[in-house]
Amino acid sequence: MNKKILIADYLHPTFKEEAEKMGFECDDRPLISREETIAVLSEYSGIAIRTKFNIDREIIDAGVNLKVIARAGAGMDNVDEKYAISKGIKCINGPEGNRDAVAEHVIGMLLSLLNNLNVVDDEVRHGIWNREGNRGYELKGKTVAIIGYGNTGQMLARKLSGFEVKVIAYDKYKTGFSDAFAQEVSMEQVVKEADILSFHIPLTFETRQLFNEEYLFHFKKQILLLNASRGEVVNTRAVLNGLKNGKISAAGLDVLEIEKFPALAEQEWFAELSENKKVILSPHIAGWTHESYRKISEVLAQKLKVLIPLF
Repeated sequence: MNKKILIADYLHPTFKEEAEKMGFECDDRPLISREETIAVLSEYSGIAIRTKFNIDREIIDAGVNLKVIARAGAGMDNVDEKYAISKGIKCINGPEGNRDAVAEHVIGMLLSLLNNLNVVDDEVRHGIWNREGNRGYELKGKTVAIIGYGNTGQMLARKLSGFEVKVIAYDKYKTGFSDAFAQEVSMEQVVKEADILSFHIPLTFETRQLFNEEYLFHFKKQILLLNASRGEVVNTRAVLNGLKNGKISAAGLDVLEIEKFPALAEQEWFAELSENKKVILSPHIAGWTHESYRKISEVLAQKLKVLIPLF
């Protein structure tokens, strides 16, 4: 019985420790290359990875004995999940492990934008004391619209409950999910009522470039935009145009269409985005805290335990 797992990326030691308690043999090789992985993957019944490379058809075909692919993160966009499933391979991930981190990061961005914290910090450090020009807005009384009511969307709604805001949520793939923290609404209600719009959806064929000029056009009020899901969900040029024409008051973007340098700096929109004081940027770290690093591995281990009968 093959119970060998290749850990092909940096995962918290908890995953290996718990897997070994279940009788798995884990090869912890975070520096292994894609080519090396393809060469040895037939020896393993499982592979665990974060973001180092895509688990595509080539890798899946190389893993002739694969039973499980474990993605240490919230999404599965770097795994050809459909093809893996067609091969009888189970795919697991850990959105429960970083939902608190994402929700807290989004709220941090939101409060910073409402109170100009990114701007005023820099001004004071450079000898500018401008109280009137940096008067903020209170979150209380605003309507926050959450697009996607999965793990992170639900956690954001829960954490917003103490701010006395109205939380509405739209999810194309589920119904009947209203709870104590959010009211399920139609997209028509979102565009009519939203003061703040926050995306919490996976990257799919349908969601790629979902937020564009046409999408923004339908909103009745000026919105504050937040995206901590996937960068390609939001068209950056549409955001910049919205900031120019007043449709968007501010934007907090933890993810971008193109990530990492030097590729990011080469985008035609990057200079304009980076110079806009109504924008807060972070390097795809909303779900990447010291706590979530551990919790994601704990979640993966729990899900692996359920799959033991497959091995």
